[in-house]
Amino acid sequence: MLTLENVSVNYGAIEALCDISMRVDQGEVVTLIGANGAGKTTTLKTITGLLEPRRGRVMFEGEEIGGKPTHKLVARGISMSPEGRGVFANLTVRENLQMGAYLNKNKREIADDMERAFHMFPRLKERQAQKAGTLSGGEQQMLAMGRALMSRPRLLLLDEPSLGLAPLVVHTIFEAIDEIRSKGTTILLVEQNAHAALGHSDRAYVLETGRIVMEGPSKQLADDPRIKEAYLGE
Repeated sequence: MLTLENVSVNYGAIEALCDISMRVDQGEVVTLIGANGAGKTTTLKTITGLLEPRRGRVMFEGEEIGGKPTHKLVARGISMSPEGRGVFANLTVRENLQMGAYLNKNKREIADDMERAFHMFPRLKERQAQKAGTLSGGEQQMLAMGRALMSRPRLLLLDEPSLGLAPLVVHTIFEAIDEIRSKGTTILLVEQNAHAALGHSDRAYVLETGRIVMEGPSKQLADDPRIKEAYLGE
């Protein structure tokens, strides 16, 4: 479904990504783990057209998409829940969700999708008339994910969905990831919480200073002594 082929990205003279290659197949959850500053968010920004590769190709369903406008990629079936949540603070929960469906003109589908978001995150339903800026961090993360799903993506990109959240909320977020996957949506998960990410994904890539240094089935990497020492605190 998604393939990166020898992609390099620069911020001025600084090389943020260096010849990375990875793939996400239909129906998978693939996670990209790494320390802060490793290039994980840069990878997602490159996929979504916010950054243009200096070299290499980004392919989605057989079409090269590197550098294409983000709104066109949303229309193609790619949606992202960004790091930091990025909710519209002055809009209500319901209005934020409606913003995620801005390309859809079918009111019935929008209503159905909103009910799905409320079913997945009941707390959002309770707070649907509340301004998003007054929500807790965990509630804002639920809203960001719900909003991303409103565009009916075939590929969902999640950037640090558990960052800064209490353990109970992290559990809720990863339960939602499992549910989203069970409904047929393919997921690329960028996450510093390597333990949770490897436990809820099929395959994983490890990114260090802009380079892919390890890849393989998530269970295999979770059992690797190098991963245990560097990312799992063992």
